[in-house]
Amino acid sequence: MIKKNIFTFSLLATVTLFGAACTANKHNGMDSAEVNVSKPKNIIMVVADGMGPAYTTAYRLYKDDPNTPMIELTALDAFLIGTAQTYPASVSGYVTDSAASATALAAGIKTYNGAIGLDVDKQSVESVLQRAKKLGKRTGVAVTSQIVHATPAAYVAHNESRRNYNEIADSFLDDRINDKNVVDVMLGGGWSYFIRDDRNLVEEFKTLGYQYAASYTDLLSLPKGKPTLGLFADVGLPKALDDVNPHRLSVLTESAISHLENVNGYFLLVEASQVDWAGHANDIASAMGEMEDLEQTIKMLKSYVDQHPDTLVVLTADHSTGGLTIGADGDYRWSPEFIQNMKASVTVMSEKIIDSEDMTLYVEDVFGFALNEDEKNIISGISSSMSGRERESILKSLLDKRTNTGWTTSGHTGVDVEVYAFGAGAQAFAGNLNNIDIAKKIFAFLGDAE
Repeated sequence: MIKKNIFTFSLLATVTLFGAACTANKHNGMDSAEVNVSKPKNIIMVVADGMGPAYTTAYRLYKDDPNTPMIELTALDAFLIGTAQTYPASVSGYVTDSAASATALAAGIKTYNGAIGLDVDKQSVESVLQRAKKLGKRTGVAVTSQIVHATPAAYVAHNESRRNYNEIADSFLDDRINDKNVVDVMLGGGWSYFIRDDRNLVEEFKTLGYQYAASYTDLLSLPKGKPTLGLFADVGLPKALDDVNPHRLSVLTESAISHLENVNGYFLLVEASQVDWAGHANDIASAMGEMEDLEQTIKMLKSYVDQHPDTLVVLTADHSTGGLTIGADGDYRWSPEFIQNMKASVTVMSEKIIDSEDMTLYVEDVFGFALNEDEKNIISGISSSMSGRERESILKSLLDKRTNTGWTTSGHTGVDVEVYAFGAGAQAFAGNLNNIDIAKKIFAFLGDAE
């Protein structure tokens, strides 16, 4: 293998960040509306839930061609423009949850962990999606979680607890702004919250003129430009490694745009929800699968913006999850080649391994590499008496050892996250921002509603 010129790459990355910061410093002391940038007609906000800086670096290394002297850049790298601080309201300390951070990104206010579209006094606050709707734009959400999960909910609803999923689902239909539904297009998971014994929200949406899709195939066959509800799983979508389409976020995003396009423009929230779930599970293989789905989505959006230069795309994370470490235990090594040929997630493997005729051969086939004797002995110790979670933990530990991946927590961390932007008005997001500044800048682009 040719040794990489990592110093050269790091220098280029440093120069890029320094340039972005210098540009931002020119605007210090100015209101976001005063930044001299073009005003977008369409705004696409992409949240990669849980994606701290270690994830984007790991993904770059994961996608690297070892036969070239330089580490290739990903589709994200070209649009890195700054960073964002993620802390919640002081009542919740320094480390945010997804609800507080999503409310910050959506409404431009700090709030307590668990709040959905409420301030610290539990008063409703307006989101950028709701403002866009008031201004006559179409609005949408496309996510890989259930559509009532913390991030999409904070843009659409108001609730004192992110865990009140049924109440949030009800509010998606019941809440009105100027007697109109807030969201024109909703794509993601969530059958269990919309089709219940006490209420069938899918049928109620249909009576309001929404077309409905329960599969990706159905979604792609729907007429374009109409209000659309698409639910494709009981809760969240299958992991990227397990789904029928590993690039399902790209499919959902492109479809959402096709239904939202109109002369007045649109606001679309896109969430790569399950980067966070992989981080909580300390599952490096699934994390890279979700990052690849995100990259394909960004590639598609870049092509779209090239054809529609009046569109702004902003990508950031709400926080980092898992304390991912590239290299562990004092060993200066990270070996992503051991997760590049995964055929399924460790979650699915933990369910199927017990029924396999030869557990070692099964694991070697799905992992895509031969096990050593120590690893074979570990696999042979897996039994049906173990829970699925215990079997999954063994498989994850094996991959962590092979790749030399480390984790510090199963929860969130308080580090700053990266901000990427391209299209009309992108330069407004340069520099080190507070996460609430992102919403404030989008509000400034939208303008005031009468």
